[in-house]
Amino acid sequence: MDKKIIRSAVIAFFAAIICATSFFRIPIPGLVSGIVIQNAMCVLTAVILGGIWGAAPVALFFFVGVLGLPVFSGGQGGFQVLMNINGGFRIGWVVGALVAGLISGIPSVTEKYFSAKYIARITLAVFAGMLALYLPEVFYVIAFKSSEMGVAGAIKFFVTAFFAPFLLVDFIKAVIVVLLALKLRPVAAQYLYE
Repeated sequence: MDKKIIRSAVIAFFAAIICATSFFRIPIPGLVSGIVIQNAMCVLTAVILGGIWGAAPVALFFFVGVLGLPVFSGGQGGFQVLMNINGGFRIGWVVGALVAGLISGIPSVTEKYFSAKYIARITLAVFAGMLALYLPEVFYVIAFKSSEMGVAGAIKFFVTAFFAPFLLVDFIKAVIVVLLALKLRPVAAQYLYE
């Protein structure tokens, strides 16, 4: 079977998995988003598939959600989800996946999967992708809160309301993603790129 057809099916499959994770959400009082696993799934998908192909399922998931399907956490969908203070996270999923995919690179069957260099690259890709998820949200918080708090106050609000509360949770998610990626990347290399 043609690798392009298989790759297209895998992209659609991973986009569907990311959509399905919208139902897994732990609500936290005072926070709109709560704890979600979609961000970890976006980075995991990117590292498994590697390169720009890694960001393709996340981009597909993002555009389907923006078009109106309720695939974002909490059953949200539509363009209006980008117009609130948490909208930057949805854009961040694509940015984080692109960063993680580009750093991890396209998997190859010739890679030495348990060398220190390989493990370090995958770990860097995952943690950089998880941090890149937050980058668009910084600008969203500044845009929404700078008029009442100033830019410095908005940045402080971002750190205290969005970044710091999730730092430990996202660290744990990143460690799990690294372990899963180390196990699943060789499979992707064998069936999608060999």
